[in-house]
Amino acid sequence: MLVVLPVIPYPAINPILISIGPFAVRWYALAYIVGIIAGWFYARALIASERLWGGQAPLTLLDFDDFVIWITLGIILGGRIGYVLFYNLPLFAAHPIQIFELWTGGMSFHGGVIGCALAIVLFAWRRRIAVLSLADVTAGVAPIGLFLGRLANFINGELWGRPTDVPWAMIFPTGGPMPRHPSQLYEATLEGVVLFIVLAILMRAGALKRPGLVTGAFLVGYGIARTACEFFREPDVQLGFLWGSGWLTMGMLLCIPLILTGLAILAYALRRDTAAKRG
Repeated sequence: MLVVLPVIPYPAINPILISIGPFAVRWYALAYIVGIIAGWFYARALIASERLWGGQAPLTLLDFDDFVIWITLGIILGGRIGYVLFYNLPLFAAHPIQIFELWTGGMSFHGGVIGCALAIVLFAWRRRIAVLSLADVTAGVAPIGLFLGRLANFINGELWGRPTDVPWAMIFPTGGPMPRHPSQLYEATLEGVVLFIVLAILMRAGALKRPGLVTGAFLVGYGIARTACEFFREPDVQLGFLWGSGWLTMGMLLCIPLILTGLAILAYALRRDTAAKRG
């Protein structure tokens, strides 16, 4: 007897929003653009709010306006280099020209974090502003881009989940005939919506007055959210499960140093605040 599992029809949205001759605007690129612009406006609102900082912010609106190009380069270069090194080095070593073909996809969040961290440190050093405060503002707005990026992954029909029989399973065009978890939507929810709300609550509770607190919370929160989602997401085909474990993925592995770094920054921020109160 043939059993047909209930599935939600996958909305086959064209990955290309609009094309004019050889020029094409893809949803994936638009997600990056809108995410950066939306994050920019939100960051300006955070910096302008003296209530959140307990006074004037340690950086100006002009500082962040100038920083946007730095962080954009950090996201793109770090994300692409991270993908090359962490996820598909043999392919790019054999075909190095493909490294520059960004329109084909392939970005690593963890690589993007490294690129952003370098941009933050270098810009803060050049402008002589507090590194952790700049990092806190950047971390506070990051879930906006994560949310839009995961929605773009869903539209592209990529990074789908593992086979499942849950009622909300979907059959993705490139995922074979099996119904799968829409893991991109899980990540959009946890890494985007939930993390955004948590960080917003922390900032409104005074977290920006403790440099590093928002950054640490973001790193730990993202690491936990991403690790949880990795249990539903199909591992990259070229990597599979690491060391034949049957469960450990590259995404999980890369989240370990992310969480540990976040915990260290949180400890520093809280210890510094405690020491300031005692003083």
